[in-house]
Amino acid sequence: MTMFELILQGTGETLYMTVVSTALAYVLGLPLGLLLCVTDKGGIRPMPKLNAVVGVIVNIIRSCPFLILLVAMIPVTRFIVGTSIGSTATIVPLVAGSAPFIARMVESSIKEVDAGVIEAAQSMGTSALQLITKVLIPEAKPSLLIGAAISITTILSYSALAGFVGGGGLGAIAVNYGYYRYETDVMMITLLLLIIIVQIFQEVGMRIARRSDKRIR
Repeated sequence: MTMFELILQGTGETLYMTVVSTALAYVLGLPLGLLLCVTDKGGIRPMPKLNAVVGVIVNIIRSCPFLILLVAMIPVTRFIVGTSIGSTATIVPLVAGSAPFIARMVESSIKEVDAGVIEAAQSMGTSALQLITKVLIPEAKPSLLIGAAISITTILSYSALAGFVGGGGLGAIAVNYGYYRYETDVMMITLLLLIIIVQIFQEVGMRIARRSDKRIR
Protein backbone atom coordinates (compact mmCIF):
# COMPACT_ATOMS: atom_id res chain seq x y z
CA MET A 1 0.00 0.00 0.00
CA THR A 2 1.37 3.40 -1.00
CA MET A 3 1.53 6.29 1.46
CA PHE A 4 -1.24 8.07 -0.45
CA GLU A 5 -3.52 5.03 -0.15
CA LEU A 6 -2.62 4.70 3.53
CA ILE A 7 -3.51 8.33 4.26
CA LEU A 8 -6.71 8.03 2.21
CA GLN A 9 -7.71 4.96 4.20
CA GLY A 10 -6.81 6.72 7.45
CA THR A 11 -8.95 9.71 6.51
CA GLY A 12 -11.90 7.42 5.81
CA GLU A 13 -11.43 5.62 9.12
CA THR A 14 -11.24 8.93 11.00
CA LEU A 15 -14.45 10.20 9.39
CA TYR A 16 -16.16 6.86 10.10
CA MET A 17 -15.15 6.87 13.78
CA THR A 18 -16.08 10.53 14.26
CA VAL A 19 -19.49 10.51 12.55
CA VAL A 20 -20.69 7.18 13.98
CA SER A 21 -19.41 7.99 17.47
CA THR A 22 -21.07 11.41 17.43
CA ALA A 23 -24.41 9.92 16.35
CA LEU A 24 -24.31 7.21 19.02
CA ALA A 25 -23.07 9.64 21.69
CA TYR A 26 -26.08 11.87 20.99
CA VAL A 27 -28.40 8.87 21.38
CA LEU A 28 -27.15 8.73 24.98
CA GLY A 29 -26.16 12.34 25.60
CA LEU A 30 -29.33 14.08 24.39
CA PRO A 31 -31.70 12.24 26.78
CA LEU A 32 -29.17 12.63 29.60
CA GLY A 33 -28.91 16.37 28.99
CA LEU A 34 -32.68 16.73 28.90
CA LEU A 35 -32.97 14.69 32.12
CA LEU A 36 -30.43 16.94 33.85
CA CYS A 37 -32.30 20.05 32.77
CA VAL A 38 -35.83 18.80 33.46
CA THR A 39 -35.00 17.41 36.93
CA ASP A 40 -33.00 20.46 38.03
CA LYS A 41 -34.42 22.51 40.91
CA GLY A 42 -35.61 25.10 38.41
CA GLY A 43 -36.73 22.54 35.83
CA ILE A 44 -40.22 21.55 34.77
CA ARG A 45 -40.10 18.35 36.89
CA PRO A 46 -37.67 18.99 39.80
CA MET A 47 -36.15 15.78 41.19
CA PRO A 48 -33.11 16.87 43.24
CA LYS A 49 -31.94 13.38 44.21
CA LEU A 50 -32.13 11.95 40.69
CA ASN A 51 -30.49 15.07 39.29
CA ALA A 52 -27.65 14.82 41.80
CA VAL A 53 -26.99 11.14 41.04
CA VAL A 54 -27.00 11.63 37.27
CA GLY A 55 -24.90 14.79 37.63
CA VAL A 56 -22.24 12.98 39.68
CA ILE A 57 -22.01 10.11 37.18
CA VAL A 58 -21.70 12.53 34.27
CA ASN A 59 -19.04 14.58 36.05
CA ILE A 60 -16.99 11.51 37.01
CA ILE A 61 -16.81 10.24 33.42
CA ARG A 62 -16.12 13.75 32.09
CA SER A 63 -13.25 14.14 34.55
CA CYS A 64 -11.47 11.02 33.28
CA PRO A 65 -8.83 11.82 30.60
CA PHE A 66 -9.84 10.10 27.37
CA LEU A 67 -6.57 8.23 26.90
CA ILE A 68 -6.95 6.65 30.36
CA LEU A 69 -10.62 5.88 29.68
CA LEU A 70 -9.61 4.31 26.37
CA VAL A 71 -7.23 1.90 28.12
CA ALA A 72 -9.58 1.23 31.05
CA MET A 73 -12.40 0.25 28.68
CA ILE A 74 -10.39 -2.31 26.71
CA PRO A 75 -12.15 -5.28 28.42
CA VAL A 76 -15.56 -3.70 27.75
CA THR A 77 -14.62 -2.97 24.14
CA ARG A 78 -13.48 -6.56 23.62
CA PHE A 79 -16.75 -7.83 25.11
CA ILE A 80 -18.91 -5.63 22.84
CA VAL A 81 -16.93 -5.67 19.59
CA GLY A 82 -14.72 -8.73 19.99
CA THR A 83 -11.48 -6.77 19.67
CA SER A 84 -9.84 -3.68 21.13
CA ILE A 85 -7.96 -2.73 17.97
CA GLY A 86 -9.25 -0.88 14.93
CA SER A 87 -11.64 1.94 14.09
CA THR A 88 -14.82 0.05 15.03
CA ALA A 89 -13.42 -0.87 18.46
CA THR A 90 -12.52 2.77 19.09
CA ILE A 91 -16.17 3.79 18.74
CA VAL A 92 -17.03 2.19 22.10
CA PRO A 93 -14.77 4.37 24.29
CA LEU A 94 -15.45 7.37 22.06
CA VAL A 95 -19.17 7.11 22.79
CA ALA A 96 -18.57 6.50 26.51
CA GLY A 97 -16.24 9.48 26.79
CA SER A 98 -18.31 11.85 24.64
CA ALA A 99 -21.86 11.19 25.86
CA PRO A 100 -21.36 12.99 29.24
CA PHE A 101 -19.76 15.95 27.45
CA ILE A 102 -22.71 16.12 25.06
CA ALA A 103 -25.15 15.82 27.98
CA ARG A 104 -23.70 18.97 29.55
CA MET A 105 -23.77 20.77 26.18
CA VAL A 106 -27.44 19.84 25.74
CA GLU A 107 -28.26 20.88 29.31
CA SER A 108 -26.64 24.27 28.74
CA SER A 109 -28.52 24.79 25.46
CA ILE A 110 -31.91 23.89 26.94
CA LYS A 111 -31.37 26.24 29.87
CA GLU A 112 -30.97 29.12 27.40
CA VAL A 113 -34.65 28.86 26.41
CA ASP A 114 -36.62 31.92 27.54
CA ALA A 115 -38.52 31.19 30.76
CA GLY A 116 -41.46 33.22 29.42
CA VAL A 117 -41.91 30.82 26.52
CA ILE A 118 -41.93 27.86 28.92
CA GLU A 119 -44.42 29.54 31.25
CA ALA A 120 -46.71 30.38 28.32
CA ALA A 121 -46.69 26.76 27.18
CA GLN A 122 -47.36 25.50 30.70
CA SER A 123 -50.28 27.89 31.11
CA MET A 124 -51.88 26.27 28.05
CA GLY A 125 -51.83 22.89 29.77
CA THR A 126 -48.91 21.45 27.83
CA SER A 127 -47.68 18.12 29.19
CA ALA A 128 -44.03 17.59 30.16
CA LEU A 129 -43.36 15.48 27.06
CA GLN A 130 -44.99 18.04 24.77
CA LEU A 131 -43.07 20.81 26.48
CA ILE A 132 -39.80 19.00 25.78
CA THR A 133 -40.53 18.01 22.18
CA LYS A 134 -42.61 21.01 21.06
CA VAL A 135 -41.02 23.87 23.00
CA LEU A 136 -37.64 23.20 24.61
CA ILE A 137 -35.90 21.36 21.77
CA PRO A 138 -37.24 23.57 18.92
CA GLU A 139 -36.44 26.78 20.82
CA ALA A 140 -32.94 25.55 21.69
CA LYS A 141 -32.26 24.20 18.18
CA PRO A 142 -29.66 26.83 17.09
CA SER A 143 -27.72 26.41 20.33
CA LEU A 144 -27.99 22.61 20.09
CA LEU A 145 -26.57 22.71 16.56
CA ILE A 146 -23.66 24.88 17.68
CA GLY A 147 -23.06 22.40 20.49
CA ALA A 148 -23.13 19.55 17.95
CA ALA A 149 -20.46 21.31 15.85
CA ILE A 150 -18.28 21.69 18.94
CA SER A 151 -18.93 18.10 20.01
CA ILE A 152 -18.01 16.51 16.68
CA THR A 153 -14.69 18.37 16.58
CA THR A 154 -13.99 17.27 20.16
CA ILE A 155 -14.75 13.65 19.25
CA LEU A 156 -12.46 14.00 16.24
CA SER A 157 -9.60 15.00 18.55
CA TYR A 158 -10.43 12.03 20.81
CA SER A 159 -10.26 9.68 17.80
CA ALA A 160 -6.74 10.92 17.02
CA LEU A 161 -5.64 9.96 20.56
CA ALA A 162 -6.86 6.43 19.92
CA GLY A 163 -3.92 5.99 17.55
CA PHE A 164 -1.68 5.34 20.56
CA VAL A 165 -3.50 2.06 21.28
CA GLY A 166 -4.12 0.85 17.74
CA GLY A 167 -7.32 2.76 17.16
CA GLY A 168 -6.76 3.35 13.45
CA GLY A 169 -7.36 6.50 11.42
CA LEU A 170 -5.09 9.49 10.94
CA GLY A 171 -4.06 9.39 14.59
CA ALA A 172 -2.58 5.91 14.17
CA ILE A 173 -0.68 7.02 11.06
CA ALA A 174 0.73 10.03 12.90
CA VAL A 175 1.85 7.85 15.80
CA ASN A 176 3.24 4.95 13.76
CA TYR A 177 5.09 7.02 11.18
CA GLY A 178 5.61 10.40 12.80
CA TYR A 179 6.41 9.27 16.35
CA TYR A 180 7.92 5.80 16.05
CA ARG A 181 9.62 6.15 12.64
CA TYR A 182 10.47 9.85 12.88
CA GLU A 183 8.86 10.58 9.48
CA THR A 184 7.97 14.18 10.25
CA ASP A 185 6.52 14.86 6.80
CA VAL A 186 3.88 12.13 7.26
CA MET A 187 2.96 13.46 10.69
CA MET A 188 2.59 17.00 9.31
CA ILE A 189 0.33 15.76 6.49
CA THR A 190 -1.94 13.96 8.95
CA LEU A 191 -1.99 17.03 11.20
CA LEU A 192 -2.95 19.23 8.26
CA LEU A 193 -5.74 16.85 7.23
CA LEU A 194 -7.10 16.79 10.79
CA ILE A 195 -7.12 20.59 10.88
CA ILE A 196 -8.95 20.75 7.53
CA ILE A 197 -11.56 18.21 8.67
CA VAL A 198 -12.13 20.13 11.91
CA GLN A 199 -12.59 23.39 10.01
CA ILE A 200 -15.07 21.79 7.60
CA PHE A 201 -17.14 20.28 10.42
CA GLN A 202 -17.07 23.55 12.35
CA GLU A 203 -18.03 25.73 9.38
CA VAL A 204 -20.85 23.43 8.22
CA GLY A 205 -22.23 23.20 11.75
CA MET A 206 -22.15 26.95 12.29
CA ARG A 207 -23.84 27.65 8.96
CA ILE A 208 -26.65 25.21 9.71
CA ALA A 209 -27.06 26.77 13.18
CA ARG A 210 -27.28 30.29 11.72
CA ARG A 211 -29.89 29.23 9.16
CA SER A 212 -32.03 27.65 11.87
CA ASP A 213 -31.88 30.71 14.15
CA LYS A 214 -35.17 32.59 13.80
CA ARG A 215 -33.68 35.65 15.49
CA ILE A 216 -31.41 36.47 12.54
CA ARG A 217 -33.99 36.02 9.77
